[in-house]
Amino acid sequence: MCEAMLHEKLPGNRARCNICQWRCVINPGKTGICQVYQNRGGTLYNLNYAHASSLAADPVEKKPLFHFFPGSLALSIGGWGCNFHCQDCQNWGISCDDGAHSWDSQRQVLPEETVEMARNHHCAGIAWTYNEPSVWFEYTLDSAKLAKTNGLYTVYVTNGFLTPEALDTIGPYLDVWRVDIKGFSDTLYRRLARVARWRGILDVARRAREKWRMHVEVVTNIVPTMNDDDGQLRGIAEWIAGELGELTPWHVTRFYPCYNLDYLSPTPISTLEHAYDIGKEAGLRFVYVGNAPGHQSESTVCYSCGRTVVERTGYQARVVGLKGSRCAFCGAELNFRTIETEEVNNG
Repeated sequence: MCEAMLHEKLPGNRARCNICQWRCVINPGKTGICQVYQNRGGTLYNLNYAHASSLAADPVEKKPLFHFFPGSLALSIGGWGCNFHCQDCQNWGISCDDGAHSWDSQRQVLPEETVEMARNHHCAGIAWTYNEPSVWFEYTLDSAKLAKTNGLYTVYVTNGFLTPEALDTIGPYLDVWRVDIKGFSDTLYRRLARVARWRGILDVARRAREKWRMHVEVVTNIVPTMNDDDGQLRGIAEWIAGELGELTPWHVTRFYPCYNLDYLSPTPISTLEHAYDIGKEAGLRFVYVGNAPGHQSESTVCYSCGRTVVERTGYQARVVGLKGSRCAFCGAELNFRTIETEEVNNG
């Protein structure tokens, strides 16, 4: 447990949490929507500091991240709880209410330990993933600071609901903003995630890229009957192209039945390919079909010369035509972050 960094003390011993965009006003003895920030006597505390639910050395492609240190391993660590209540949650056992009270029985993994484990498992960086990283914000911040001083990259796999001030607090220590954009309407976000004011997600993603120069990749898990209509998909694709840039990767991933939507069928491949076409029509250079192993869109092909620059099969990646962030064959800018590009940026 540790005191929350970003909170206000209010009359009547209430506290306002400013970590995420819910900005919960919490009465004494109560928790916010995420159930892991609690008001104790007018002061807000995070209850799950360093309590890990999941830990693995994953290919960075599993996040998914396709244009960031391809072929590298990321020490991937998850905690407990979430500030969303998504009907299609794949990790509901650790994110939702019935799992979020289990941290006391789990081992703690201190920031120093994550750096040591990353080195021991030959990982190039650390990713906070599996559940929403903002709900143990203080822990991810301490860990990110330590990771950067030890030459490791840092990744947030996030629903994007962080407040601007929280983003600015961790921004100097975060390399990647891998954000979900679930749809492009108030109705969809209310129906799928029980979130009403979702457009702040777009503002913070833009801020991550423009102010903090983070590498940004976007994921949309396409759920049949929910967000598979042209209006939603075109809205997302056009927003990415217009606000984040045409070189921003968009992953359109296949939904599999789970949690409260276990009655639905998996997303048809034809739907994913239609989303791919919509992305291309919107001007996006890199659209990837995900959760469909063996699909032809897995590899990265240069939009300028048509040559394959990164070959992928599942989570395995082989770089065959990159020179820094550019195509090694024709020199076109492809928006990759690699060891070469980091050396140039830091040089």
